[in-house]
Amino acid sequence: MGAPKKSAAAAAAARVSDDPEELARVPLQAVLLADSFTTKFRPITLERPKVLLPLVNVPMIEYTLAWLESAGVEEVFVFCCAHAKQVINYLESSQWFSQPKFSVTTIESHNSVSAGDALRFIYERNVIHGDFILISGDTVSNMSLTRVLQEHKERRKKDSNAVMTMVIKRSKLSPVTQQSRLGTDELFMAIDPDTKQLLYYEENTNHLKATLSLDKMLLIDNSSIRLHNDMQDCFIDICSPEVLSLFTDNFDYQHLRRHFVKGLLVDDIMGYKIYTHEIHSSYAARVDNYRAYDTISKDIIQRWTYPLVPDVLLLGNSTTKLERVGMYRASEIVQSRSAQIGPLTVIGTGTRIGDNTKISNSVIGKGCDIGSNVLIEGCHIWDNVTIEDGCQLRHSIVCDGVVMKSGAVLSPGVVLSFKVVIGQNFTAPAYSKVSLLPQPIKQDSDEELEYADNNSDVETSCAPDNMNGELTSELSEIQGSATSELGCGGVGYIWSICEGASEEEWRHSIAPISAEKLAELTQTTDDDLEFSNQDGNAPASSGELRSDALSDSEDDDEDTKNDSAYFEKEVEATFLRAVHENVQVDHVILEVNSLKLSCNMEFSACAGAIFYSMMKLALETPHKTTDELSRAVLNIFNSWHRLLKSYLSGKDEEIEVILKFEEMCSESAKELSPLFTQILHHLYDKELISEDAILGWEFEKQGAEESDRVFVRQAENFLQWLKEASEED
Repeated sequence: MGAPKKSAAAAAAARVSDDPEELARVPLQAVLLADSFTTKFRPITLERPKVLLPLVNVPMIEYTLAWLESAGVEEVFVFCCAHAKQVINYLESSQWFSQPKFSVTTIESHNSVSAGDALRFIYERNVIHGDFILISGDTVSNMSLTRVLQEHKERRKKDSNAVMTMVIKRSKLSPVTQQSRLGTDELFMAIDPDTKQLLYYEENTNHLKATLSLDKMLLIDNSSIRLHNDMQDCFIDICSPEVLSLFTDNFDYQHLRRHFVKGLLVDDIMGYKIYTHEIHSSYAARVDNYRAYDTISKDIIQRWTYPLVPDVLLLGNSTTKLERVGMYRASEIVQSRSAQIGPLTVIGTGTRIGDNTKISNSVIGKGCDIGSNVLIEGCHIWDNVTIEDGCQLRHSIVCDGVVMKSGAVLSPGVVLSFKVVIGQNFTAPAYSKVSLLPQPIKQDSDEELEYADNNSDVETSCAPDNMNGELTSELSEIQGSATSELGCGGVGYIWSICEGASEEEWRHSIAPISAEKLAELTQTTDDDLEFSNQDGNAPASSGELRSDALSDSEDDDEDTKNDSAYFEKEVEATFLRAVHENVQVDHVILEVNSLKLSCNMEFSACAGAIFYSMMKLALETPHKTTDELSRAVLNIFNSWHRLLKSYLSGKDEEIEVILKFEEMCSESAKELSPLFTQILHHLYDKELISEDAILGWEFEKQGAEESDRVFVRQAENFLQWLKEASEED
């Protein structure tokens, strides 16, 4: 890539005054890209733009605009390319065009094929007059912009070459799949720990390789570098106006990260710099693929994104209420008494649910007609979908107007595009994509363009002009020509998986990784690690390289605490889902093992987290007396003792459970403290905790402060009984 020319950059700088008072009068602006320039959401995005796809029954762009308004942005320029008319029509009829202190302006272009083209087009329009927020319309966040804007402006005052600040967040990476929970690839970053300057940025697309090579000059020029493979790029950027001019001066800058960021990091001529801002308690994530779509939906339902949650972010006149265990129901629902609605589920207004139907961990849109004896697990059902009796749907996405005839089955990972009909008793194969549009023969460029121009094999004229409009006559003709692929009465085409893309299908799918695939990946990873150790090259991990000192141990301790808290919450969510859905213990063990691998935890941590989840469930069980609470605990032990026993492989793990119980009784669950000895006895009777572990716990408490021996004193009679019984034996 050539060095940036000075002309456009100088022109941009000239447009912005250096007078502080004048700068203060410039409204905070944002550029929102309403086109992701990828094909990851095909075939759906052939008919509707990605930013208008529903995320927990609300179009994605609503989350982005709601956050920008709450964060103090005053002017938003929405760049539209693919299906631009749909985006413009939606915004013009929405609430955003009537806000007094929040203006939304659409910018339309039909010739832009990348983010770089979009930013060059915006530069030509001369609408940005100061620092601005660069974001895509598929981003969900509740972070405050105050601190990151202040840091950016202070750096700009000291160094005019500080042109961008990227928002990042820690994210646990699976050592097996080398992916984050959002389905994104491992990201290597090198950051100066003192200045927060970004020095290196690289995505690891080779999932079997966990090493990286750094230019030795990077180590020579910087006395302190912190390496990360545990960071998530939130794709929220604070930019100076020079960013737009840099794209104008460099036409080979197409992609924001692969070209622009990496280009600036290796450019030694102009000296432009990129900095990072790490968020901790706030939420920020981008819907980059189907797995991220599913994960972020669950985060919204579990209220990590508050106030952007179903019962607060309302559209129209619908009313959604939060009920028990994360279940949301809208108004005017017709639900059979025998239907079972599980946790972490959203039901849209006007939906009808038949007899003996089971729905869990799913989002159901408005106006859906769901028959009897239907099983829906981990699915996203959009609006006006008809599901006849006896159907089964697992971990799938079903778009507007789809009809599933009786007995039809969706295997995990299936995507049904708009108005598809699945025939009677037909089983859609796992990871398949079905559409009324035939699969394009020609693939787009490496930018994976999501819009089809007049020369593509599938023209955009096939898509409906409005959100709920009827398909055009071209689609009507298709309905009569593709019935055999989807069984009797079925209508649509099953898209074939491109050669070499099967790996990406399951990596990006909303379906969980199968046991067979997990075992295969575990074996591959073990072999690769063994080879690396023989070679003397350990896999890269987050750490700080200093010329004079090692990394700060306090930071490591804080990271460990955060990792443990995250792991505990994930295990609790997995356990509660298993309880409410009657999941077999073997399947729960598989899920916990997957979490153990992804979070790099020990068996003792698994045992502690499972015990914590069991006690939390007992506390949430209705009870009026301590006796009723004790019976609830005993019932849970009876039902789930094999799950807990699976992670009690030795004395250390058993002692960890007792220490966890102590911690709960002292802090988060003091209601259990009077029952400490009784529950400890239950654990002993169920052969979950051995005599050696209990006496070992007592021995560890010898010499401790009296405040740490409260429960040892409470259990004195039980401990004495154990010792006497041991002597008699």
